[in-house]
Parts: sequence; C-alpha cells; structure tokens
Amino acid sequence: MTEGHVVPYPHRSVDGEAAAAAATVTVNDAAVRTLLRSLYDAAVARAQPQRQLAQHLPPPPRGRTVVVGAGKAAAAMAYALEAAWPAAAPLTGCVVTRYGHTPPRPPGLTARLQVLEAAHPVPDAAGVAAAERLLASVQGLGPDDLVIALISGGGSALLTLPVPGLTLTEWQAITRALLASGASIGEMNVVRKHLSRIQGGRLALAAAPAPVWTLAISDVPGDDPAVIASGPTVPDPSTCADALAVLQRCRIALPDAVRAALASGALETPKPDDPRWAACTVRLIATPHEALAAAAAEAQRQGWRAYVLGDAIEGESREVARVHAALAQYARQRRGPFQPPCVLLSGGETTVTLDGAAPPGVRPRGGRASEFALALALQLQGTSGVWALAADTDGIDGTEDHAGAFVAPDTLARAQAAGLSAQQALTGHDSYGFFHALGDLLVTGPTYTNVNDFRALVIV
Repeated sequence: MTEGHVVPYPHRSVDGEAAAAAATVTVNDAAVRTLLRSLYDAAVARAQPQRQLAQHLPPPPRGRTVVVGAGKAAAAMAYALEAAWPAAAPLTGCVVTRYGHTPPRPPGLTARLQVLEAAHPVPDAAGVAAAERLLASVQGLGPDDLVIALISGGGSALLTLPVPGLTLTEWQAITRALLASGASIGEMNVVRKHLSRIQGGRLALAAAPAPVWTLAISDVPGDDPAVIASGPTVPDPSTCADALAVLQRCRIALPDAVRAALASGALETPKPDDPRWAACTVRLIATPHEALAAAAAEAQRQGWRAYVLGDAIEGESREVARVHAALAQYARQRRGPFQPPCVLLSGGETTVTLDGAAPPGVRPRGGRASEFALALALQLQGTSGVWALAADTDGIDGTEDHAGAFVAPDTLARAQAAGLSAQQALTGHDSYGFFHALGDLLVTGPTYTNVNDFRALVIV
C-alpha cells in the first residue's frame, strides 16, 4: 500500500450490519502495527482480574475463608480478591504463579494472601511445595467455612504433585515429551489429571464438607473448567484409559508401577456423579471469546470492519496459518464474506510438534504464536495489503521473552535482504531468531492474565 493511503468505507459491526456513519482508516505500516497492538491490548485488558473478579465473589461465610489458586493470573486474581473482600471478614491462603508473573502490589492494599512462584511449563520443586501447601490448607474445614479457588491457565504445571511411584524428574520428562508431541491442551491435561494428587477435582474434594467457590479465567478452547489448569476443583469426566491412550499415541514412557495403576483404574479421578460436588460452584470471569469481542469493538471504534473467526481454533500452528492466509488472500480478491478493509480475529490454542528436523546450528526458539506468524508470512508470500499479529495473551510465547510477532507485506523481502531464510527458520522452529533479527517481535512482559492465543489479520 502507498504510504498514508486513506480508505473510506461504511463502518460495520461485527455481524456486518452497517452503522449509520461512514468512517475512514489510514493505512501505512506504522499505523497498522499500532492498530494491531491496540487490538491485543484491548483483548488483554478485558481479561484483567481487577476489572472482572469482584462481581463474581460470594458473600463471606460464617466461618473461615481460605483462598487457594494457581495459574499465570493467580497473583493478579489474589490482589483483586484482597481489594474486594470486606476488611472485617477473615481471609487467609496462598496462590502460586509463574516466576516473574507477580504484579506490583497496589498501593495501600493489605497483604492477606501469600503469592508463591514456581516454574512453567516444565514444573520444578517449588511447584511441588506449593501444591503440597495448597492441599494442606484446605484440610479440616467444615460446612460453615469457604474455599475460594482462583484458577487460570498455567496451573497444570504450577500445581505439580505426582502420584506415588512417580518422581519429579520423571514427571518433568513426561511434561517435556507431551509439549514436544503436538498433543492438544485437552489431551495433555487428561494425562496430568490422572498422574496428580491435586488436579482432576482432588483439591476441591479434599476441602469437603466446606463449599468451594471457583473463579476461573479460561485459556482453553471451549472454556471447559475441567481442562483449565487440569481442573483441580471440578469433576473430571475423562478416564485412566483416556490418559493411557494419549501416552501410548505419543509414545511416552511411564514407570511400570504407574502404568499398571493407570491400567487398573487405581488412579481414577473424581467423577461428576459424586454427591460432594453439590457444594461446589464455578464462575468464569474471563474467556477468550470476551477478549476477542473486546478487540473487535476496538477495531470498530477505530473505523474497521471486524470479523471473529472463532475462539477455539486448534491444530498445528503452521496448518492454522495456512488457513488464515487463504482467507486473507480470498478477501483481498474481494470474494467471500470478508469485506476489506477489515480485521480478522481468532483465538484458541495451536500446537507445535518438535520433529527433530532442525538444520545444523538452528535450535528451537519461540512458541506457537510466533511459529504461526512465520508460517503465515511464508504462505502469504508478500501478498500486498495484509498485516498480522500473533501473540500469547499472557505476554510470553513459548521459550523466550516475547509475546509474539508481527507480519507485514514486506516481511519476506526484508528477511531475504538480511540473509535470513524463513523456510529454514520454520523447519528448525526458530521463529524467535527470525523475527528478532527483523525487529518484528512483540515484547510486552507478563500481562498477569491469560486467555490464550490472540491472532489479528488486517486486510486492505
């Protein structure tokens, strides 16, 4: 596009209905990147606990209130709860979040809850200690007490309490193998639930007969509370057989005793028909759909048509990128339902399968969002009038310090001029190195929330 080109068009809502007024948008590289960042920021802001949590709180009980929690948003959720909970009502407990994901404590906020930190995505001993502490904190409660569970994405790794016969070292190896296998988040969490003494509903039932009030931020396709953080406070409909099937398909080894326990059903999780679930409540305070809707509203406010493709898109990052590129090119031809100038938005959780195909000297760096961006650039092959941003809403995409990456019509041309091979980087899963060299990484730092993948394509 020509620098500073102005495109007029009728302003339309997400569902395509024309608004009364017309609007114009300015299209140049800097303006589009600013637009993309503002859409990401709007999505993240919608999922911030301090904006959403207070309206979902129960009244204080007659007895004690014990708070437990785990996830990348757990610290921010704890601060929001402390701010909203009546000062005269007792409040104790602790939560665990990822290293570096504890926000500054708001000025004047009394510290009633403790925040612990542990490793993610591969668990460590600090996660084991935190899980043991959370499980112990709900013991001995009565029906007049209350447990408030603050759950968000990342809790599966942060609440690590392996079943007997499984060491932390073995659990770390299983986790690495699952992450490299291309298994979906639902499949990985089926395994985690059956190999854990705290997940798959076990934390909530340990608190019985005290009621458990779960406040969750969803980071999973479909918003199933049993999948978010491997469902420590909700019943689990999956089975030991399901867990074994995932492990067998992914060719992941287990200690013989643990495999036998799965095969016999000895590690079965609490099921929905258990009467103790009657005392448990679950509220979703933020979801991927709501975050994308906020981004769409921001796009409209700035004069762009906005289309939400879906909030539960899964699959290999490069294959999802292939589909998004095809949709963008179709729209550029003024065909199909998407009318440029417009923004296409999507979310969900893609996967990256590490296949060992890295060229010599190339090591995997990055994550599923930046791998999507790299694959998208290759599929678009410099298609004019298409920009994109793919990023993780927690601010950390995979193994490095970035949230994601931008794609522009000249991405491949600039890479070639710099002596970079996009295809080699994709083959070696080094999206971080590729976009870092181009200056196209999005670096936000931790956002203190997590509603999973965010993808936006601008088409003019």
